[in-house]
Amino acid sequence: MLIIVTDRKLCRDHFLDRIRQLAREAGPRAILLREKDMEDREYALLARQINSICLQYKVDFIVNHKVEVALSLKLPYLHLSMPELRQHRDRISTFRCTGASVHSAQEALEAQSLGAGYLIAGHVFPTECKKELAPRGLDFLREVCGAVHIPVYAIGGMTVERSRAVLEAGAGGVCVMSEAMTCVQPSSLSAFNNITGF
Repeated sequence: MLIIVTDRKLCRDHFLDRIRQLAREAGPRAILLREKDMEDREYALLARQINSICLQYKVDFIVNHKVEVALSLKLPYLHLSMPELRQHRDRISTFRCTGASVHSAQEALEAQSLGAGYLIAGHVFPTECKKELAPRGLDFLREVCGAVHIPVYAIGGMTVERSRAVLEAGAGGVCVMSEAMTCVQPSSLSAFNNITGF
């Protein structure tokens, strides 16, 4: 299963056109609007536009970090960091599903206990986005996947070639950001679904 994570600053063409192509041609389960630097009002405007695209192509749309935006727009999917998950633990039930980013098996267990419905674990492989930090590797991913019973999606340096090893480690899917924002043919990302057998 493929989750596309956005970074509009990496996108070389019109951002919304890129999102539309990805939703139409890449076959993602979901698109997560990351864009951490945006103010709420600007993020909310973009969220409305991308949610509309996702509805058209039957792709889940996930709000990242912006709890108030998700509530105001009545959007059902939310993704949080561990500090945010702890802070908003009493509001998680408001959403159909809330995910969390984790960096250890201990965090994974805590996130599950707080009500997270899925996890994003990383970064697994070397990536330009976090080149100053060492990747955590497949052993880390195995530990996280083995600790919980909710789906875990691997992030960081994901390629089609690496996706089989990620699944063998227990992950339910992958998250792709840089490649999704920069690839020449967005349809090429559908290979993640084909190779991994999702």
